[in-house]
Amino acid sequence: MLQKLSPQQIQMIKLLEVPTLQIEQRIKKELEENPALEEGQEEEDIHSESEDEDQFEEKDKDQEEFTLDDYIEEDDIPDYRLQAKNYSKDEEKRTEIPFSVGLSFSEHLESQLALRDLTDKQKILGEYILGNIDEDGYLRRELINIVDDLAFLQNVETTESELEEVLKIIQDLEPSGVGARTLRECLLLQIEKRDYSQPSLNIAHTIIDLYFDEFTKRHYDKIVTRLGITENELKAAIDEILKLNPKPGGVYSDPFNKTSQPIIPDFILEFSEDGFDLHLNSRNLPELRTSAAYNEMLHTYSRDKSQKKEMKEAVLFVKQKIDSAKWFIDAIKQRQNTLLLTMNAILEYQQEYFIDGDETKLKPMILKDVAEMTGLDISTISRVANSKYIQTHFGIFPLKFFFSEGLQTDSGEEVSTREIKRILQDCIENEQKRRPLTDERLTEILQEKGYQIARRTVAKYREQLNIPVARLRREI
Repeated sequence: MLQKLSPQQIQMIKLLEVPTLQIEQRIKKELEENPALEEGQEEEDIHSESEDEDQFEEKDKDQEEFTLDDYIEEDDIPDYRLQAKNYSKDEEKRTEIPFSVGLSFSEHLESQLALRDLTDKQKILGEYILGNIDEDGYLRRELINIVDDLAFLQNVETTESELEEVLKIIQDLEPSGVGARTLRECLLLQIEKRDYSQPSLNIAHTIIDLYFDEFTKRHYDKIVTRLGITENELKAAIDEILKLNPKPGGVYSDPFNKTSQPIIPDFILEFSEDGFDLHLNSRNLPELRTSAAYNEMLHTYSRDKSQKKEMKEAVLFVKQKIDSAKWFIDAIKQRQNTLLLTMNAILEYQQEYFIDGDETKLKPMILKDVAEMTGLDISTISRVANSKYIQTHFGIFPLKFFFSEGLQTDSGEEVSTREIKRILQDCIENEQKRRPLTDERLTEILQEKGYQIARRTVAKYREQLNIPVARLRREI
């Protein structure tokens, strides 16, 4: 039997996934769309006592008259009732002032190509090639495929050799390395624009041109033997190669296209001699209430038994808006309660860690552990942990950081896999770069420390830490 979720439950689930930065926008959107929802603390029932009604009339005495007839006469709510313009004239003028942005990467290339002495056909070929250069500055498409594209899409007959000739012109543009089809070609284009008659640059050019495969696999011994050079000469050449840019297009990336969102913590945890103080970061979240005016309208007209059809429809409209506002307010409150319940459980489970932030004190913890402590579903815990952050006295962390699997030591003690990863990282950071530690050796070190772990597990953790294999970590 399938269990159906109510609209309120669906709304609450969606709100639970939203982080603090976006919940502010979500509330503002709801305030704009539902006139029965407004900012402010919820007032007591205005119909509980007659003096409350007098206070309500007193409060709205100076405000514009607001009755249900407004909705009978109009099919839809006018836009001006759903929008807030809380800006001064100066601020409005400021938003109208356009700002200039520097040339994009493609425009930068096009402006350079336009200055070259090209035939009409070469211009067409050049523009098409530029259109296929990606944001890193590479031409990822084969020339033979571009020949076919031009024939079918633009009815332009050309050959690979003609395209190659135009591509050479493009590869002479700035930034150096643009238009390359491989990393090797990109580095060669850059180094050829420099004075590689210098010994170190000359060796670097030879390495990229003839021994690029050995270089990428860090088979330095083979390079030294085949070129008949010393290790110091090899090191100087490698230093020159490392100065080259593997992604030349990145220099001209438009900063306005890549918006970096600030991290706004959802929880704030303070620690003192008195203990922990955990609270939600709701400094920019307004308190919400249902509109007193809408409640008054609904109460007044619902007492009128002799209502016309239009009046009943208007009453139904107002009631739907009020119900929607109540649902939203309840969903926000439930979201806050669920967030706090979950975070308090994590705090209780990892209490030793939160005192000073020592990672070795992090206990193995999975979603099921927190679900059992809170009585919530695992999927709910997952939604809370996703995209949420907590601010502590030792830094800001994503909630996912506190979850990890467990591993037993020789003594039977269960430790977090995060601790294993930290030991692995420390070992690799302190290894001799000329002879980096293999996965087999790392496994032996961990086993010597009492952690019973397999080599394939060590390899998995190393990959999760984005650390390459020993051969690729080798340095001269």
